Amino acid sequence: MPLKPPGRPVSVASQGMVATSNPQAALAGLDVLRAGGNAVDAAVAAAAMLAVVEPTQTGIGGDCFALLKQRGLPPVALNGAGWAPRALTAERLRAEGLQQIAADNVHAVTVPGALRAWERLVADHGRLAFGDLLRPAIAAAEQGYRVTERLARDWALSAAKVSASTQASAIFMPGGQPPQLGDLRSNLPLATALRAIADQGADVFYQGWIAEDIVASLQRAGSAMVIDDLADYQPEYVEPLSTAYRGYRLWECPPSGQGIVALQMAVMLDRLNLSAWDPLSVERFHLQAEVARIAYAQRDAQLCDPRFQRCDAEDWLSPQREAQWLAQIDLDRRQDGLQPTPAPEHKDTVYISVVDADGMAVSLINSLFDDFGSGRVSDQSGVLLHNRGCGFSLEAGHPNALAGRKRPMHTIIPALLAEGGEAVMAFGVTGGHFQPAGQLQVLSNIVDYGMFIQQAIDHPRMLARGDQFEIERTVPEALWSGLRAKGHLPVAAAHPLGTCHAIWIDQARGVLLGGSDGRRDGLALGY
Repeated sequence: MPLKPPGRPVSVASQGMVATSNPQAALAGLDVLRAGGNAVDAAVAAAAMLAVVEPTQTGIGGDCFALLKQRGLPPVALNGAGWAPRALTAERLRAEGLQQIAADNVHAVTVPGALRAWERLVADHGRLAFGDLLRPAIAAAEQGYRVTERLARDWALSAAKVSASTQASAIFMPGGQPPQLGDLRSNLPLATALRAIADQGADVFYQGWIAEDIVASLQRAGSAMVIDDLADYQPEYVEPLSTAYRGYRLWECPPSGQGIVALQMAVMLDRLNLSAWDPLSVERFHLQAEVARIAYAQRDAQLCDPRFQRCDAEDWLSPQREAQWLAQIDLDRRQDGLQPTPAPEHKDTVYISVVDADGMAVSLINSLFDDFGSGRVSDQSGVLLHNRGCGFSLEAGHPNALAGRKRPMHTIIPALLAEGGEAVMAFGVTGGHFQPAGQLQVLSNIVDYGMFIQQAIDHPRMLARGDQFEIERTVPEALWSGLRAKGHLPVAAAHPLGTCHAIWIDQARGVLLGGSDGRRDGLALGY
């Protein structure tokens, strides 16, 4: 690899590594590896810690997806997305005059899937007791944690949202003010709930007193949720999908998540010689924008929960489809008519990459969907509930139309890259709609342009979807004018686009190379 210019350093290790958005969570995962746990154990411990120390982004009231790969074995994918209440339908909400489920609507709260997914992963693939992996998070919730720089900013931006609820305000806005950098914060009701889960297992969340508390809190606001909606929920092992990219193989979770969209982009980009152009060239940004616009239009029209309607991955990734899509791309001009379905923006997610001494790689993502999720906190247990139901359509006949016990189209997608049948990178990108496009930009930076993993993460990003074309401000002026000449209408992104955390596995040398995103307070720790 070429010499890396000065900047945030690549993390280097040999025995194990954890990369995620908060130093305290990365350390919790690393402590588990050092104590004899494997990559699954470490990922769950880090996820639990993040549920306490990054409440704007994640929590036990959210959803989870995971990919894991052990040496010599095929990848495993777990869908930990919760479903809508059985009694809730699109017809009902249309009759109430709704055209879209708003972020603050109580019907946006679907069953949280994360906890049962964590417990299943540990039971099937971990080494340590599930309850023990929650102990560091319990301590942080009880004794307090220090607010990091990005967390303080995000918290302040959501102050009005959490102040609107008495329960949320008591926990997150004591004294009526958001915390400042370095302030100490705790969440005693959540600590009590986590301790119960550690002692009794996830069933206490899904059919015990925590479930009763969640349901009672939601029903008072008009939700259709009942105890059985939580009690019947189980995560689902699913067959991961993959496609070739420049001699590697990119693995993703299948629908109901949008991992297939990343694969669709990879199929197209694999036929385009991006390395013929500079990484900050007009040609590269134009091609990746057009590929993304085609893929997002396909997603918005068809992606759904395959338990309710067929979502044919073989067709999406077929040579016939590939030829059809590539024929739409003009090297000199932006294509018209690729309008996405209206959907709320959502950018609040945490991602965790872990590799252990045995070469197990885990790629795990957890989310509340929106800043502080729905803003609703269960009365007694302090569980901050997500609003993932915003991802449903209310359009009659749409594949992603809301239905009882259906999972919404999901934006959170972990990824794995393999070479010669073995994992070489566990990586993920946060940022809602941005995630497939972001994954391919990071992947292309490494594979097409030979960037170090940290350099690939730090490189300027873009998001093209329909007529929207956001670009981070650190690109040269010639790029803006060149894109306009091709018919694009780029705008400067108001905030950095997403985050990325990744671990590269150098099998030949036995070296782990980690990158973590400074767009949040990320850290890659190894030993």
